[in-house]
Amino acid sequence: MKMGKHNRTSVRHWRMPGRAGVRFMKKYSLDSLARMLFMLAMTAGALSAQTNPSTEIVLKGDAQGKSSPLVHYWSKVVGAGRANEGLRSTWQEELQTVHRDAGFQYVRFHGLFHNDMFVYREDDQGRPVYNYQYVDDLFDRMLAVGVRPFVELGFVPDEMATAKATSFWWKANGGPPSDYAKWSDMVSHIVRHWVDRYGVEEVRQWYFEVWNEPNLVRHFFAGTQEQYFELYKVSARAVKGVDPALRVGGPATSNFILDKEALKVAQSSRPSFDPLSIPWKPIWIEEFLSYCKANQLPVDFVSTHPYPQDFAIEDGSPRTATPRFRRSIDSTRDDLRILRKIVNASPYPKAEIQLTEWSSSPSPLDHSHDGLAAAAFILKTNLDSVGLVDSLSYWVFTDVFEEERKIDSVFHGGFGMINYQQIAKPAFHAYRYLHQLGDEVISQGDGAILTRDHSSGDITALVYNYPPEQLTALPKTENVEEADRIDGSGSSRKVKLEISNLAPGALFQIEVLDREHGNAVWAWEQMGRPDPPSRAQVVELRRAALSTLKYQAEADSAGNLKIDRAIAPWSVILIRQARKQQ
Repeated sequence: MKMGKHNRTSVRHWRMPGRAGVRFMKKYSLDSLARMLFMLAMTAGALSAQTNPSTEIVLKGDAQGKSSPLVHYWSKVVGAGRANEGLRSTWQEELQTVHRDAGFQYVRFHGLFHNDMFVYREDDQGRPVYNYQYVDDLFDRMLAVGVRPFVELGFVPDEMATAKATSFWWKANGGPPSDYAKWSDMVSHIVRHWVDRYGVEEVRQWYFEVWNEPNLVRHFFAGTQEQYFELYKVSARAVKGVDPALRVGGPATSNFILDKEALKVAQSSRPSFDPLSIPWKPIWIEEFLSYCKANQLPVDFVSTHPYPQDFAIEDGSPRTATPRFRRSIDSTRDDLRILRKIVNASPYPKAEIQLTEWSSSPSPLDHSHDGLAAAAFILKTNLDSVGLVDSLSYWVFTDVFEEERKIDSVFHGGFGMINYQQIAKPAFHAYRYLHQLGDEVISQGDGAILTRDHSSGDITALVYNYPPEQLTALPKTENVEEADRIDGSGSSRKVKLEISNLAPGALFQIEVLDREHGNAVWAWEQMGRPDPPSRAQVVELRRAALSTLKYQAEADSAGNLKIDRAIAPWSVILIRQARKQQ
């Protein structure tokens, strides 16, 4: 995702948010869509009243009781911008931080074959010349940290380009290769190099994804679906030709689209239908799996990018008159359920589902990425979607990220969970908290989960307040003020946590992330928004960003821990068993 994601307008066609000019589906009936959007706008308040959500978050559990496995799928893969950015020290230092504190195992990025990695050129006779010095440096450093590459095979070097400079300021070549045989040879050559350098057992633990968002014709793949499927065929065969146990997949498509048939059914019940409940469908997935089956191609994993984005409709009115609408807060969970059903019913029911990009929006200039509300959004979505997929990769871990040039401010709404100055955002805390959960679920409810570590027996609980009156996914915001208004919205909730069967006096560390603790943007605003901050201010902002509120609590003499308190909107509480010092 990326180029121009901040541009939210749409002219006569549905578009991905921020994909200025990218048409990803044909025009629907404008009258019917306008009616649906009008209904959404008119019923939003009524829906909140009808749902009547509980104001209490109640969680009870027996520390020694039954449990079910909890796979930390959220920390399997994380995104980064492009390969060349990974050669920078700040990028590498922030990778160490998110691996250590959030447990990320793989990193995926664009631009592996881009010109600035110098992988491929041709001599005067048109013969390939391969150079892996930059790639080796990057992969060596990643592996030394303990993070493996989730290899995205793309984009094409100049010598094979059919379309040049289609995406980003760094001018990615988003088009099918001019010579599929040369592409296949290049893929085979670099994969053999990795096997020789790192050993086949290591490389068998990697993933090889063919391309990025080929359905977005204008920016990422100036070709057809048929051409992408052919690209997948030659790429998959090239990878498997090196070693059949290597893992390959796709189609890495961008997002879900509204289910037209479901919309028609919903409209037939107007005026009472709920637009937020209409299902969306993944792009190209069924066609891709059918093609692979027909051509006897391997599919070790299925990938796509389920951003819970909004849409705009051009109905003839001025562009500014077309409002923005968001999908339901449950949209990602619902999308993953649909995707799971599709894969289970496909010829590849055992294929993993690796969702290689995800965030609250696909915009690199969305101030919601920097704010407090991002943490509650991340926690709710991931915990509500447990057991559905193998990974949900946050896009991205760092603001060392150069798809846009409008990154003038220290907090510009970048995708990263850590900014360029190595100041952690609330999103970072969300993943840090998720990483501290145990691998067994004792109890889970609305806004809370109670877990146990099977090795140590230690108990960890996590409570978050995604305000129940907020029915939609986290909105995109254009500036700090808009993001602040979201962080200041919503209602507090009562937390009632009871854990029984603990050791008497068991000690717990309580950690609170809220608007004034662990919130880097708030600390920056208290400084007067220095831009850029001085060296001393950067040090202070780094400290403030990690300064969550901490206190301790103990189980009573009967082995019960009870927490009865309020939690502010968008805030998070981590309750983690600690060891008493002897």
